[in-house]
Amino acid sequence: MVPSPQPAPVSLPSILERRLVIVTGKGGTGKTTVTATLGLAAAAAGRRVLLAEVGPQEHLAGVLAPAPVPVVGYEGRELAKGLRVMRVDPYEALAEYLSLQIGLHGIVRRVLRNQAFRQLMEASPGWRELITLGKIWQLEQLRDDGAGPHYDLIVVDAPATGHGLTFLDVPRVVGSTVRAGPLRRHAGWVEALIRDPERTLLLPVALGEELPARETAELIGRLRDQVGVQVDRVIVNAITPEPFPPGIQDLDARLARLPADTELPGAPPVERLAACAAHLRARCDLNRRWTVEIARSTGLPVVTLPHLARGITGPADIERLGTSLLAAPVLPPIDPNAGS
Repeated sequence: MVPSPQPAPVSLPSILERRLVIVTGKGGTGKTTVTATLGLAAAAAGRRVLLAEVGPQEHLAGVLAPAPVPVVGYEGRELAKGLRVMRVDPYEALAEYLSLQIGLHGIVRRVLRNQAFRQLMEASPGWRELITLGKIWQLEQLRDDGAGPHYDLIVVDAPATGHGLTFLDVPRVVGSTVRAGPLRRHAGWVEALIRDPERTLLLPVALGEELPARETAELIGRLRDQVGVQVDRVIVNAITPEPFPPGIQDLDARLARLPADTELPGAPPVERLAACAAHLRARCDLNRRWTVEIARSTGLPVVTLPHLARGITGPADIERLGTSLLAAPVLPPIDPNAGS
C-alpha cells in the first residue's frame, strides 16, 4: 500500500495564549472532554484556570474528579491545583447583576424565586445568553491587587452548535436593538470581548464523520459572517489511528484472503479477525477522509485527538489528550477535485 501523504504543520499561537476559549461542537463530539483536557493542560503549564459550564447540568466534574462526583455550583470549586470549575446559572447571574445595579439584594432574590416571574422570564428570548456571557465577561475582568488577572485562562463549555451561534450572537443583537442605557453599554462590552482576536478564541470540536463535519463547516461559516469571533483551528476528536504497523498496512486484506478453516494458535477464528481488521481499516479511512473534508470546507488546519477505546479512565488519558490538544495544528493534504 502507498503511504498516505503527511499533513503539513501550521504555525499558530498556542491556545494557552488566549484569555478566553469558547469550546463548542455538535452534541456527542466530546466538547466537554476537550474543555476538561484543556483546563488540566493549562493548569499543568502553570496557568490559573477557570472552567465554566453554561448548561443546565454539571458534567465537567464527572470528567475531572473521581467518584463521588462533587457538586461545583455557581460559586465554583477547585478540582485540581490551579483549576477551578463552576456552572454559570443564569438566574444566579441575573440576581448578582441586579443586586449590583439596584442594590436591595434580599428583594431581588425574592422576586427571582417567584414562579410567575420565572415563567415570564422563560418566555423572554435571549436574556439567558446575554446574562451568562455578561458573567463570563465579569470573570475575565477580575483583577488581583497587583492588577494582574485573577484567571489566566477561562474556558467555556458552550452550548452545542445548534444553540452555540445564538449564544454568541446575542450581544450583537441586543446592541443593535437597544440604543442607550446600561443594557446597551454592557452588551457592547461583552461583544467587544467576543470579537477580540487577541483575547478570545472559538474552539469547534468535530468528529471525523459526515454529519459533524458538515455541521462544523456550516457553524464556522455563519460565525464568520454574523459574529466575527476568531476561529483558527478545528479539533477533530476520537480519530482511529492507522491500525496496522509499517510493512503490513494491508493486514486486513491478507487476513481476508486466508482460508476460512485456517487456525492461528491462541487467536479467534480467522474470519472474525478479518472482520475486526476490516472494521478498523474502515474507521481509519472514514476518519481520515472527513478530517480532510473539514480542513477543505473550513479552510482551517486541524488538531486531531486519538480515539480512546475505553474512554477516559484516569489522569493518564487526560494527559495523553492534552499533549495532542496543544500540538501544532496541521493542514492535511487536500484533493482539489474533492467535493463537499
